[in-house]
Amino acid sequence: MNGSLSMKIMAGTCDFSAWPPRGAVAGARGEKNDVVLVAKVGLCSWRCRGNASRPPQKLLVTAGMDREQLVGMINGKKINGVYINEAPLYTTATSNPDNLVKECGADSLPHACLVGRFVDDRFVYRQTFIIRSYEIGPDKTATMETLMNLLQETALNHVTSSGLAGNGFGATREMSLRKLIWVVTRIHVQVQRYSSWGDVVEIDTWVDAAGKNGMRRDWIIRDYNTQEIITRATSTWVIMNRETRRLSKIPDQVRQEVVPFYLNKLAIPIEENDTDKIDKLTDATAGRICSGLAPRWNDMDANQHVNNVKYIGWILESVPINVLGAYSLTSMTLEYRRECRQSNLLESLTSTTASIGDYDTDPPHKTGRCPDLEYTHLLRMQADKAEIVRARTEWHSKTK
Repeated sequence: MNGSLSMKIMAGTCDFSAWPPRGAVAGARGEKNDVVLVAKVGLCSWRCRGNASRPPQKLLVTAGMDREQLVGMINGKKINGVYINEAPLYTTATSNPDNLVKECGADSLPHACLVGRFVDDRFVYRQTFIIRSYEIGPDKTATMETLMNLLQETALNHVTSSGLAGNGFGATREMSLRKLIWVVTRIHVQVQRYSSWGDVVEIDTWVDAAGKNGMRRDWIIRDYNTQEIITRATSTWVIMNRETRRLSKIPDQVRQEVVPFYLNKLAIPIEENDTDKIDKLTDATAGRICSGLAPRWNDMDANQHVNNVKYIGWILESVPINVLGAYSLTSMTLEYRRECRQSNLLESLTSTTASIGDYDTDPPHKTGRCPDLEYTHLLRMQADKAEIVRARTEWHSKTK
């Protein structure tokens, strides 16, 4: 049969109007009626057109590789035909994350099993992440913002995997019915060391009650290979009405949803947690002030306010550049005071609280190590000076 080979690159498909296509080698591999195409263009699906009476043919595609796989259907969809040692598919047959991890096997790469799973009698949710190139800073290690984003991602996936998720950003079904959302009021993070580009980390998260109308969420981050704990974090959350933007008590229906997941366990021991009040900075007490910080559209989250992780970058804008380069941020405490919208211009204030030698023994809030530097921060509205976030940070020299 004569004809031509037409390739629809943009559509991701290749149509064969005639058999065999130019350059194809029949019978080189496979069965008698196989058509083998040796090509270096992968990641496309193949569609055959021609004589309807012709027996169905199989197509083998290789992309400069030693191994090939028959093009076929998976979950009712065509696959690209290039074997790349893919991870097990997350299908109905493997809908249990625990089964998926087991199928990966002990010897498989950790990034083949990025689907989270429950451990410790389903009280703890565990998920694995790879530190990617766009998540590192100038020193080629993950940043505090990266860690905060991973903590948030794990928390949201915890809610979704538990079957509680409604149509809100981490809200439960009963919360969504009542137009309620979770908002964080305080978070404290302690970093023992930062992961590098390409490292794999394992994050555990769980929840517990925080007073009558709050919820505490904790996290532990481990190095996947060594199981060393490299970061601990704890946070407090309350409920807010999505429309009125006012805080609300936890309805009984919502409490009944979340209480079965409560676990009386602390990521950070009480004696090491930073529970001290953060002093308010003013123009007179601030050592450095950075003005004109403008939230962008991409800084907004699904709850229609600036995502809490975005504040970290603005807070660090007023930290001296030599500190950012020579010291590691090992502890950060954030007290969220109010929301911020895209239309607001912000100011970042920073003041030195203490430096090495200022403590006779341990710092007031112990984190296991005496910091070399400590700063107090304030992020506020530029127009009316209303507080958005108070923060305290501890830093350790990178040369020690």
